[in-house]
Amino acid sequence: MRPLAWLLLAAVVGGTVASDLLQSMQMKRHGEVRFSNSHLASAFFAMARNAYLNLAIFFMAISFFAFLKLLTVADLSFAVPASAASFVIETLLAKILLKEQVCRRRWAGAALVACGVALLAL
Repeated sequence: MRPLAWLLLAAVVGGTVASDLLQSMQMKRHGEVRFSNSHLASAFFAMARNAYLNLAIFFMAISFFAFLKLLTVADLSFAVPASAASFVIETLLAKILLKEQVCRRRWAGAALVACGVALLAL
């Protein structure tokens, strides 16, 4: 695999992880979004002014465009499974940064994903 593919994969995984963590942090702060016309509009405008969500959208865009470029230099059969490394990193960071409780079953799932990604890297 070419070094550019690994660099792009790192951008995809890093952008995805950053975006998901920022979204989770903001939604935990904001709380439940009610899906009625009056509540939805006010929640949308309140969240649109939030730096965490704007930054999450920025990182999501980085991930998206890096993935598009990755598909030009690597096979889809490599790109999609390898990008699953984000699940492992997100699980670890959810435990550390967000102080979430991660049960053994979730750790086992993350470990299986990590083994799959490691197989791809060989």
